[in-house]
Amino acid sequence: MSLLSPSALCTRRAAKRMASCAESPGAATQGLGPRVASAGCPSLDPAPGPEEAEDGDEEPAEVHLCVLWNSGHLGIAYYDTSDSAIHFMPDAPDQESLKLLQRVLDEINPRSLVTSAKQDENMTHFLGKLASQEHREPKKPEIILLPSVDFGLEISKQRLLSGNYSFIPESMTATEKILFLSSIIPFNCLLTVRALGGLLKFLGRRRVGVELEDYNVSVPILGFKKFVLTHLVSIDQETYSVLQIFKSESHPSVYKVASGLKEGLSLFGILNRCRCKWGEKLLRLWFTRPTQDLEELSSRLDVIEFFLLPQNLDIAQMLHRLMSHIKNVPLILKRMKLSHTKVSDWQVLYKTVYSALGLRDACRSLPQSIRLFRDIAQEFSDDLHHIASLIGKVVDFEGSLAENRFTVLPNIDPEIDEKKRRLTGLPSFLTEVARKELENLDSRVPSCSVIYIPLIGFLLSIPRLPFMVEASDFEIEGLDFMFLSEEKLHYRSTRTKELDALLGDLHCEIRDQETLLMHQLQCQVLARAAVLARVLDLASRLDVLLALASAARDYGYSRPCYCPRLHGVRIQNGRHPLMELCARTFVPNSAECSGDTGRVKIITGPNSSGKSIYLKQVGLITFMALVGSFVPAEQAEIGAVDAIFTRIHSCESISLGLSTFMIDLNQVAKAVNNATKQSLVLIDEFGKGTNTLDGLSLLAAVIRHWLALGPTCPHIFVATNFLSLVQLQLLPQGPLVQYLVRKPRWPWESRTMETCEEGDDLVFFYQVCEGVACASHASHTATQAGLPDKLVARAKEVSDLVRSGKPIKPVKELQKQNQMEKCQILVDRFLQLDLEDPSLDLDIFMSQEVLPAATTIP
Repeated sequence: MSLLSPSALCTRRAAKRMASCAESPGAATQGLGPRVASAGCPSLDPAPGPEEAEDGDEEPAEVHLCVLWNSGHLGIAYYDTSDSAIHFMPDAPDQESLKLLQRVLDEINPRSLVTSAKQDENMTHFLGKLASQEHREPKKPEIILLPSVDFGLEISKQRLLSGNYSFIPESMTATEKILFLSSIIPFNCLLTVRALGGLLKFLGRRRVGVELEDYNVSVPILGFKKFVLTHLVSIDQETYSVLQIFKSESHPSVYKVASGLKEGLSLFGILNRCRCKWGEKLLRLWFTRPTQDLEELSSRLDVIEFFLLPQNLDIAQMLHRLMSHIKNVPLILKRMKLSHTKVSDWQVLYKTVYSALGLRDACRSLPQSIRLFRDIAQEFSDDLHHIASLIGKVVDFEGSLAENRFTVLPNIDPEIDEKKRRLTGLPSFLTEVARKELENLDSRVPSCSVIYIPLIGFLLSIPRLPFMVEASDFEIEGLDFMFLSEEKLHYRSTRTKELDALLGDLHCEIRDQETLLMHQLQCQVLARAAVLARVLDLASRLDVLLALASAARDYGYSRPCYCPRLHGVRIQNGRHPLMELCARTFVPNSAECSGDTGRVKIITGPNSSGKSIYLKQVGLITFMALVGSFVPAEQAEIGAVDAIFTRIHSCESISLGLSTFMIDLNQVAKAVNNATKQSLVLIDEFGKGTNTLDGLSLLAAVIRHWLALGPTCPHIFVATNFLSLVQLQLLPQGPLVQYLVRKPRWPWESRTMETCEEGDDLVFFYQVCEGVACASHASHTATQAGLPDKLVARAKEVSDLVRSGKPIKPVKELQKQNQMEKCQILVDRFLQLDLEDPSLDLDIFMSQEVLPAATTIP
C-alpha cells in the first residue's frame, strides 16, 4: 500500500480569483522640494536573510515628453517609467529659438515627444530641425502629433481630476480630492495643465508598460513631481568625454561582452562609492546637472565636511552600511499596482523600511542644523514603522520561499490556520482511508492510495493489473472510473466523495485567502507610497554625500569656496584627480582666471610637459566644485561659472576615424557662439590634423575674436605648440592676454628662465610659470619615447635644414643601401632564368626587367 502526499497548487483557479480582486491602488510621490538624503542607526534588525530583488528585473527606463508652446511660454510634462511618476514644469518663458526646450531634451533624453498638431511657425521649425538630426546622440525622440482637441483646457482638467491615484485616500469626497490635487498640480499654469492632459491621453492610448495587460489595467502613475531647471551649468558631451568625467568600457565578462558596459577610469568611477542603485543614479544626475545654486552646493558640502571629521568616521561607516539595504522601491510599488508582486519584493521592502528607520534614528542624534539630517529625522515618519510592523507580522518569509508564493504567519487569520492544520494532518488521514478502501477491493489488487488533485478532488489510485487490457476491464463494482495515467487507474468512491464534501479544495482556498490578505497589505503599503518615495529621495542623497566624503577622505580633497562676485576660478596647488592615481609623483599647479586681466592664457612648452593635463586639471576641479564635491587642491575659489567648453585632443577622435580638424572647428564653434564672460573655455592642440599655416591662422583669428569682446571675454586656457603665434605677434598686446609656460626646469632655475639643458638631458618638473617657450624639444621627447637614435638625429638634421632654407638631400648610406637591394633583386631574377628553355626570350627579359631596373640605379 503506497501513499502519495497531497499535491497542490491550484494555479489557474488562484490566478482567476486574484484577477477578480480589485486593482491595487498605485502609489504617488510628491517631489515638490529639493532632493535630500538621510542616515541613521538601526533600532531594529532587518528580516533574517531576505532574498533581494535582482537588478536584472528592472526594465530600461523610458521617458515620454509632452510639450506645448504658446505666446512665448512652454508647458512641459513627462512620464518616467523608472519611477512611474509624472514630472511637470510650471509655465516657463522661452525664446523663439526654444533654447529652454532644447535644454530639457538634452537632459531627460525622451523616447517620444508628444505635442499638438496645431503649432505656430517657431515650434514647427524646431520639430523639423529635430526630426532632421539623423545622427543625433543620444538618439532623437519619436515625434507624435495629437489633435489639438486632446489638449483642451477643460478636458485636460477632467482627465487630471478623474484619475485613479492611490495616494488619495478612498474616504475623500470629490471636493476634497480636487483640493488635494490642487496642492500638487499648479492648475493656474494653463499650458502645464494642458500638457499634463495631453500626456495622460497619450499614456492611455500607448499603454506604456501595460501593453500586455487587460484593458481595464491603467498605466501606473505613482506620483507627480515638479521638474525645475535653475542654476544649471552648461556642459556638452564632448567635455564629459575629453575630461574623462564618464568613460564606458566593454565589460570584461564573456557573458556581457556583446552588450554589457562598465565604467572605466573616470571621475565618476573614482567618486562613485554609493551603496544603493538609486544613490548611483542621483550621483550621475548631479554630474549631468552641475549647478550654480550656492545654497544647494553649501548644503552638500556641509554634510561632506561633517562626515570628514575624525570623530564622525564611525557613524559615517555605519550609515554607509545601512545604505546597501535601500533598494528599488518604485519598482516594487509598480509591481504592487499591477498585482505582480514577488516574494523577494516583500523581503526587500521589509529590509528597506527597517534600514530607513535606522537612518532616521541615527540622524535624530546628529546636528539638526544640517538640513539633510533634519529632513530625515522629520520626514521618516511613523508610517515606516507601521509598514515594517505589518509586513513583519503578516508575511511568512520562510514559508513564502519554500512555496514560492505569498504565505502568512500563524495567528493572522483563524480560518487559514484551521485549514492549514487540517492540511497538515491530511497525509496520515488519507493513509487510513486508503487502508479501509483496500479491504473492500478485489484481493488481486496489491495496493492503493488516496490522492488529491486540485480542481478534481480526492481520488482512489490503484495500479493497473495484467488482466486490465480493454476499457471494459477497468470497471470495478462500487467505484466510478475517472482516468488512466502512468499505468495507474483513478476512481471515485463513496469515501472520496465524502472527502470532497468534508475537506474541499483546501489548497486553493488557503491560497485565495492568503492572496486576499496580500492585496489588503498592498493597499496599506501603497497608501503610504509618498513616504516611501521621500525615503528613497533622502536616502539616495545621503548615499551620494557619504560616497563623496569617503573619496575626499582617501584622496585628501579640500572644501571649495564660492564667490558669486568672482568671474572665473582661483586654484591653489591643484591636482588632476585621475592622473595623480596613475603617476608615481604628481606636481601640483595653481591656476587663476578672474577679473579683467589675464582672461586669455596662452600655455606653451615642450611636448609631454603636461600642458593637456594642466588644462584638464583646471576643468575637472571647476566641475567637481559645481557638483558640490570636495576638490583635489589646497584651496579653490569658484566664481559664477555658467558653462565649461573644451576642445582637447583625445585618442578617441583618431580611433573613430574622424577628422581631428573638423572636431576642432565644431567644438570651438560651440564655444565661440555660446560662451559668455562667465564661461570657462579650454582649448588644446587646435589645428591638429590640417596645414600648419591654416591651423595657426584660425587659432589666431578665434583668440582675436574673443579679445575683441573686452571685459566680456570668456576665461580661456589655450595650450599650443604653434610658437609662431607669439613669435610673429599674431595677437594684440594688452592686459587680457597672459603667457604661461609648461617647461622642464632644474631646481636651481629662476622662474623666469625658459629652459635648462645639461648635455643631452632635459628634466621635466611639470610646473607652470609666466613666460613663453622658444622650442618644443621634440627630439628629447622622441628619445624618451624610445625612438632609435639614428632616426632622431636624422629628424633634427631635417629640421635644421628646413629652418635654414637649405635643400634636403637623401642620406648617402641609406641611398647606397637601396642601390644594393635593387641590384640584388635584379641578380636574383637573372639567376632564376632557365637558359635551356626554348620559350625563353632574352630580348623581352632585358627590355622589361633589366633596363627599367637599371634606370632606377644611379
